[in-house]
Order: sequence, then structure tokens, then C-alpha cells
Amino acid sequence: MRLAGPDGLPDTVAGPGYTPADHGTGIVHLGLGAFHKAHQAAATDTALAAGGDWRICGVSLRSPEPAAQLGPQNGFFTLIERSAEGSRARVIGAIGQALCLGPDRAGVLAALTAPATRIVSLTVTEKGYGISRATGGVDEGHPAIAHDLATPEAPIGVAGLLVWALKARRAAGVSPFTVLCCDNLPENGRLLRGLLVDFARRTAPEMAGFIAGEVAFPSTMVDRITPAATPETLAAAEEMTGFRDEAAVETEAFSQWVIEDRFPTGRPAWEAAGAMFVADVKPYEEMKLRMLNGAHSMLAYAGFLAGHRHVSDVMQDAPLAALVRRHLAAAAATLPPLEGVDLAAYAEALAARFANPHLKHATYQIAMDGTEKLPQRLLAPAADALAAGQPLGPYAFALAAWMRYAMGTTEAGEAYALRDPREAEVQARATGASDTAEIVERLMALPGLMPPVLRNNAGLRREITARLAAMRDGGMAAAIRAEAAGLA
Repeated sequence: MRLAGPDGLPDTVAGPGYTPADHGTGIVHLGLGAFHKAHQAAATDTALAAGGDWRICGVSLRSPEPAAQLGPQNGFFTLIERSAEGSRARVIGAIGQALCLGPDRAGVLAALTAPATRIVSLTVTEKGYGISRATGGVDEGHPAIAHDLATPEAPIGVAGLLVWALKARRAAGVSPFTVLCCDNLPENGRLLRGLLVDFARRTAPEMAGFIAGEVAFPSTMVDRITPAATPETLAAAEEMTGFRDEAAVETEAFSQWVIEDRFPTGRPAWEAAGAMFVADVKPYEEMKLRMLNGAHSMLAYAGFLAGHRHVSDVMQDAPLAALVRRHLAAAAATLPPLEGVDLAAYAEALAARFANPHLKHATYQIAMDGTEKLPQRLLAPAADALAAGQPLGPYAFALAAWMRYAMGTTEAGEAYALRDPREAEVQARATGASDTAEIVERLMALPGLMPPVLRNNAGLRREITARLAAMRDGGMAAAIRAEAAGLA
């Protein structure tokens, strides 16, 4: 039987600690993927036991698959948590409705403008927003931005939908919702506000000041390693629950959520799920982006090309695991002290989480969207390291690994898609020259990517070039061993 609710679950599987039908919808979430289900939906499920009308209307902006998976299951799905101690499953009931913007446009717009909707949260990935790195406003070349600037009354993208909904709510005398970005962007609330204000200036000028002054955009830091679901995930969910579940996801036992506490129209009791509410998220955000995400990007590029399918495989490769630890330490050195946080202990905990053999997090999955991820994960800490006179070797190795990955072929000559919003441009620069130094020069000059302080630094360029040459000449595995040998 298909999972459709909490009834009939075995005693070993927890269900919602509340009656879902007794709680109304208060959140619209854009980006109905695995991470949202494992993180915000799970936390909201816990919070609902404390009361409130905070169930979620989940919206996929592109693919109809999430709604097709969740719809027949009344929004219920299995969350499998993997740890060294074993695995456990719980059934989540926080998602009351699952929609896809294309076929369900009327329902999505109705949800965004409903007075009961007090929060709109988002996990659309870094590339999904259409933010210009240069200006902080709209990227006119982003397909959804270009469409919505031309047809603001029929939006398909984040900025267009949110400005349209806020305008409609204001016209109807309905309070604005709080906009809660849960993607890996620095000061994500501030960035999203800048995007919406700029979009409004261009399409609804009367809304720009209102959005800037009356709409809350709390920043957040989210952390829970969540691989894409596989057939093995679904098979495990069926074995554990006794039901077929097309929407099951698996994740690690660890979860962290740090939130700026600015919710004028209320919020769920997310603290019941361990969320921290703070005045300033930025220090936590930088810690996670530079340490966890930065090390993830480095190990993904190097690991994928060295033949490691999963992050846990990387951590079984002693030389590469040593480079992961080196990167974590280098990133920590760029951070100011954070009260109550031991950065060395945090690094050790991250290494242990990466090594979790029960979590099949693919290096190829992490490697996608590099041009959107590099600025906050690798380039910002590299610039700070340069200013502080700290070694640039860890960042040079990581950037060289990205450049080798950008060439788009394995060492056996098999082609793969970069899965990057600037894929064609990046790959053309990476493969348009046979000389390693020229490849480095061309990729460092990619418009809007590297800050000038790095782009114009001859020392960094030499360090990247030497490492990329080793990767091209002797292969990634040999380059990893040589780099790790230098740590002794």
C-alpha cells in the first residue's frame, strides 16, 4: 500500500506528534526538494506538536515530480536518519499541500496571497534567485528574471512571484508575509531583500520602499547533509514502514538551524526542534559556508576526478582526507572567534560527519553549480587569508581541482555535464587552450567570479597553475598524494 498518513505504522517508526488535520497552513515553501523535506519540514513537524496553524504548502517551481510524489500521499513522507549507531525512520506530516507552479499556477498564487500565509520560505539553490554578484540586484541574463521583467503579471521566478504576491496582498489590505531564505548565500536575508527591491523598482516602483521598509527578511544558517533520494532510499523506507513511499528522503542525524528572530506575524516553535534564534546569523553562516561547504566543494571536485563516488569514500582515501582536514583548518583561520563555538572541535565533527558510511552523498551532486558556490565557499575566505598573510595553498588546490573539473572529462576521457548555470562559458574557457597557465588565466578572468584582489594576484595564479599542471599531467590521485605529502 502507498503511504497516505500515519495510520498503520510499526512501533519502530514515529509519526507526527499532533493531528495534522487540526492545523491549518501558515507557510508557503518554494523549492520542494529533498533538503527542505529533511530540514525545514522536519523541524516544522516537531514544532507543530506545540500548536499553531503552521503546516506547509510546498511549491516546486519547475519539476512536477515532487508534487506527483507527495500528492497521492496527502503530503506525508518518510524521513530516514542515518548515523554511525544505525538508522531510524519517522513519518512527517507538516506538508499539507504539494503544488507545481506550471500546472497549479492558480493554487500557488492563491496560497501566496492567502491571509493565513505568514511566512514564505525558500530553498531554490544559489542559482535559483537570479542575483547579480556585481550589484546585489537582479541578473538580467537569468532566464526567470528576464521573463518576469518582461511579464511581471505572469511570474515564474522567485523575485517575480514574491513581488507580485506582496503587491497583491498590499492592494487587498493583507499584511506582508515574512520572507525566509534557507539557501547557502551569505547574509541571505539581506541579499534577498536587495533582489526584491531592485526587481520592484523595475516593475512596480511603488512597492520598492514598502518591501525595503515593511517586509521582514530574517537571515538563516541551515545545516543538514541530505543526499538526493535513490531507489535504495525508497526500498529502505518501504522496509522500515511497511508502505510504498515515493517521496522518502534520507539524511544524517545531525541538524542545525540558526535564525535571526524577526517574524512580525509570528512563527512556529522551531526551537522545539533545536533551532537557535539569534540577533546576528552572519558569524554562524560564515563558519558553515567556509568550513563545511568550502571543504565539500574541494573534496567534491578532487574526489569525483579521483574516482570517489561518495563523500564517505573520500574520507577513506587517507591523503585526500588529510587535505579535507587541512582545508577545514585553513577556513577556520579566516574566521573571528565565535562565542560558545570551538572551531577545532567543529572541524573534527565535520570530518566525522563526512565519513558517515551510511550517508551516500554523491561528489557529483555537490560539484554542481560551481560558479554560484565558489564566491562564498572558497573565494571570500581566500581573499581574507591573503589579507591576513595566511597560506593560500588550500585554496589554490581547491580552485585548481575546480578548473580541472571544469574541463568536463574524466581521466579516462569520458565526458560529463558540469551542471553549472554558466556551463558553456566555463567549459569553453577550460578547454580552449592547451597550456595550463592559459587555462588558469582564462578561468580566473571569468567575468563576475573572482574578486580583483585574487584575480590580480600573481602568487595565487602561480600556485593554482602548479597544482592544475600536476592534476593534468599525472592525474588527480597522484596530485592528491603529492599535495598531502607536503603536509608532513
